[in-house]
Amino acid sequence: MEFFIANMAPIMFGTLIVFLLLGFPVAFALAANGILYGLIGMELGLFSASLFQALPQRVFGIVSNDTLLAVPFFTLMGLVLERSGMAEDLLETIGQVFGPLRGGLAIAVVLVGAMLAATTGVVSASVISMGLISLPIMLRYGYDRRLASGVIAASGTLSQIIPPSLVLIILADQLGRSIGDMYRGAMVPGFLLAGAYILYIVVLSIIKPSTAPALPEEARAFREPNGSRGGRSLLVLMLISAASAYFLTLWLEKDTAPVDEKVVVSLLLWGLTAFVIAIVNKVFKLKMLSALAERVTFVMIPPLFLIFLVLGTIFIGVATPTEGGAMGAVGAIIMALLRGRLTLDLLRQAMDTTTKLSCFVVFILVGSTVFGLTFRGVNGDLWVEHLLIDLPGGQWGFLIVVSVLTFVLAFFLDFFELAFIIVPLLGPVADKLGIDLIWFGVLLAVNMQTSFMHPPFGFALFFLRSVAPKEAYIDKVTGHRIEPVTTGQIYWGSVPFIVIQLAMVAAVMVFPGMVMHYKAGQSTVDPDTVKIEIESTYGSNPYGDDSDPSAVFK
Repeated sequence: MEFFIANMAPIMFGTLIVFLLLGFPVAFALAANGILYGLIGMELGLFSASLFQALPQRVFGIVSNDTLLAVPFFTLMGLVLERSGMAEDLLETIGQVFGPLRGGLAIAVVLVGAMLAATTGVVSASVISMGLISLPIMLRYGYDRRLASGVIAASGTLSQIIPPSLVLIILADQLGRSIGDMYRGAMVPGFLLAGAYILYIVVLSIIKPSTAPALPEEARAFREPNGSRGGRSLLVLMLISAASAYFLTLWLEKDTAPVDEKVVVSLLLWGLTAFVIAIVNKVFKLKMLSALAERVTFVMIPPLFLIFLVLGTIFIGVATPTEGGAMGAVGAIIMALLRGRLTLDLLRQAMDTTTKLSCFVVFILVGSTVFGLTFRGVNGDLWVEHLLIDLPGGQWGFLIVVSVLTFVLAFFLDFFELAFIIVPLLGPVADKLGIDLIWFGVLLAVNMQTSFMHPPFGFALFFLRSVAPKEAYIDKVTGHRIEPVTTGQIYWGSVPFIVIQLAMVAAVMVFPGMVMHYKAGQSTVDPDTVKIEIESTYGSNPYGDDSDPSAVFK
């Protein structure tokens, strides 16, 4: 009994892991553990029954938390966009741009994955959309099945690190930090990760050309009367728009403005310039632009406007993340309406899924609150703190152990479960060690992203498996027999991208400036070091010499 009382915190945590491995729902496993060990603790006299009187207030605090309103808003935005066909149009258009290059279709999938991440933030929507649309095309033209499945699953998981990611909202809430700062910090690692995927595809297509062939001539849809594809027109339009955006950004933005704010504003101005040129060309029938250039502009620019509406307003301080999510949801509905694809059935499905996901998040949060209350009642937080602070190597030892622990737990738990179970335990320790919690949160987010890619429980792999062909079929375009994609091919295809994600974890640890740029433009004055000294001069005037008013305060 003495051993049980002295080690109740680790026993409680171990029981939770056992429950989760047995398949119990996370929310109920957390709450049941909290109540069970709470009753045991009261029976053993470790704490009084009054501890649980704090529980109703904690649950009410969850329900009244304005920050969590961003979750349903961003989810609704992503689902409306996904069901309105935006992903299909983006994949078709960008595939035509990069298709003539070896590995071009895979590069298009990564770029579309990054754009969907910046507009939807929902992994399932991204993976399923790209699996349904791009996987048959990649199989049709001879792509290696491992590469095709791996790049689709990995590109879908970009939704976890590129804002407006749901996991970043949860991490910011659990760490007690600003969602806007968390978004700023995650921007560079997120887009660098997408760049690393593209670099891997390019290198692989050079080393093994047969794994990622270019689109054949008959599959290239856009042709000009002179026989060209119109790529030169598109390049000139992009260069003119980029130059215009660069000079307008220099004029509008101050030198001290944060990098992320400059990037978002530049993207908006770049897209706006290209869109205006394309509109003028079409209205006045100037025929300055090729069909490819017009198609790319009209398909890609509206999502960029939506990105600015969401992230731009947050970064420049016009809106909070919750307000940005609300505007994004309205913007997505307007975009679907303008495309003629907004139906009552589409809206009902999106709202139904949004409600389910939001309830899922809130129930897990309530369960983790019950668990956390009892865990702290038996001094579990002190046990975790002593366990991690005493690790050899100080901050580096802590970060390495936490990264390995998160990577291993990601084999069995998804990002929501990891965020609600381990982050409340690790955050206070990181804070005591002097680690910036925004940087720590982004580091965890990049690491937790691998939870979607781990065989055998990676959700992105499950999503792709649900839409990948399980039996051989005859392709409607070429008439050739297409062999099915096996589960083993999907699993092996994820391995190189998991390695890339782990390399990004190491890069964030070694180069913290990738995240810490979020502090640019913020005050560097520590309020604790500010001193106000008042000097009094006594004489005929107790407040000092009237001839020298500055002598009153120094």
